[in-house]
Amino acid sequence: MIVINAEDVAGSDQGEVWYLRLYIAGQSPKSLLALANLRSLCEERLAGRYEIEIIDLVDYPSLARSDDIIAIPTLVRRLPEPSRKIIGDLSNTERVVAGLELQWTSAR
Repeated sequence: MIVINAEDVAGSDQGEVWYLRLYIAGQSPKSLLALANLRSLCEERLAGRYEIEIIDLVDYPSLARSDDIIAIPTLVRRLPEPSRKIIGDLSNTERVVAGLELQWTSAR
């Protein structure tokens, strides 16, 4: 598992912190694309207010059960609640923004 913290997440006064978990399978092209797309989106919409946990199911297959993962890559929004899931490489930015309900938080 790898955790990517935005700079100064713990001390952020810009709003609530988002905890995201990305399930991938090794260094596959779709997994790498999903990670790149997620990082870009987070920097654009959640700068300083996010933490990404990357779970490689090649190394930790049993962790797929905790979030009922059936396909990869899958992004899970852990916080803010409610939890949300998006399957795919996250290249459709509009779909990801709508799925994570980011359109309401980007105006802060």
